[in-house]
Amino acid sequence: MSNGAKVAIGGVLAAAILWPLIGFWWALLIVIGVPVAGYLLLDPSQRRRLRRVNRKEIGR
Repeated sequence: MSNGAKVAIGGVLAAAILWPLIGFWWALLIVIGVPVAGYLLLDPSQRRRLRRVNRKEIGR
């Protein structure tokens, strides 16, 4: 199983667990907002490296 698939499954599980507890919109905000905030906290050089790695995996 690829890392992307593992992350997607983790996101779905997190949303399924959070949804009944805190409501749909809050769960959606957490599931989407946490990875976006993590990406924005990276240095510009780390972002470039992350994009480069993702492009290499696409071209496999």
